[in-house]
Amino acid sequence: MMYLCPCHFGLEAVLKRELAGLGLTVTRVEDGRVFFEGEPLAAARANVFLRTAERVQLVMGEFDATTFDELFEGVKALAWDEILPVDANFFVSKAYSVKSKLFSPSDIQRITGKAVVEAMKRKHRLTIFPKSGASFPIRIAIIKDRVTVSIDTSGESLHKRGYRRMRSAAPISETLAAAIIMLTPWREDRILVDPFCGCGTIPIEAAMIGRNIAPGVSRSFAGESYPFITASMWANAREEAKSLAVPDRKMSIEGYDIDSEIVAAARQNAAAAGVLDTIHFQARDMRALSSSHQYGFIITNPPYGERLSPTTAGSDIKGTKSAAKTVMSDADIKELPALYKDMGEVFGKLKNWSYFFVTSYDKAQESFGRKADKNRKIYNGMIKTYLYEYYGPKPPKRDKA
Repeated sequence: MMYLCPCHFGLEAVLKRELAGLGLTVTRVEDGRVFFEGEPLAAARANVFLRTAERVQLVMGEFDATTFDELFEGVKALAWDEILPVDANFFVSKAYSVKSKLFSPSDIQRITGKAVVEAMKRKHRLTIFPKSGASFPIRIAIIKDRVTVSIDTSGESLHKRGYRRMRSAAPISETLAAAIIMLTPWREDRILVDPFCGCGTIPIEAAMIGRNIAPGVSRSFAGESYPFITASMWANAREEAKSLAVPDRKMSIEGYDIDSEIVAAARQNAAAAGVLDTIHFQARDMRALSSSHQYGFIITNPPYGERLSPTTAGSDIKGTKSAAKTVMSDADIKELPALYKDMGEVFGKLKNWSYFFVTSYDKAQESFGRKADKNRKIYNGMIKTYLYEYYGPKPPKRDKA
């Protein structure tokens, strides 16, 4: 079977590495999408293990369409009867179009739904379907007149791990936080500090990575009710994940925020994720940051002009989802140069440390006072941000004895 996973723009390479690490064969990489192939068990494992994907979708087929007649016939020709049982509650949950002649999402959804009904009628010789069984959300994307039709096996987006019960006004998504950590050289035996931790997402994701806790091991998925992905496959995927976890691994992870109520929320979220014992949270201004460690990492998401609200994380294609944003006041924006200048001075005192921060503030490097060793463009929903990477020296190798 062929599958696709949408992800944040700019993070395709991280997701590709994750899939390869699971032993799955990546067949194609596009902007915001990675395709792979595998048996039905692969869908269960991908849902349970992937940290940077937004969804796992079973690809029903791909074809070109520039008219609604072509769209209808293309969808109708797909092998729906091989996947959907007669009582399936199938519906088109998402449709989007980019640079294509067919551009109305509502019309694309309507035509696709009618085509699936006609395909099922042809097989089962029914005029009315009960739709009393499992739900099968169908997703359709048209990019440059190329249509991809898929069935969502995840249900709720994979960034919803289940631990974030308390949140700040504009938190970074779990998938983006995990990807940023995975883009750095940080490992579980090194100290990690987030001086703008908010509701704790970056420290929590780091702790889960360090302890090898699979992000989907404790949540449910739409595909658990699909007949072609059996209950034993889901059980096997979860048992594999549990067997690989190292829940008692000790790490040094610290999260700070100036808001004591947000820090309390971060503690609750970390407790829900099962990693509170390895994260030190404290209400502290970034300007008071210091450490006795000679080497370490700062990975953070500092304030910037506008940030996504939680409901906009995980858009499939840049520019196809209206962005609900948390916009800073003019007074707050005026303070950004001073804030980033202070960041540069405070971080610079940690001489041998490496630091990484993601922001859309276009004068970040100028205010910070130092050009990044590397920067990487990442779309956080519809907002173009950059991950600025500053590398300190590598610590001397430890005596293995």
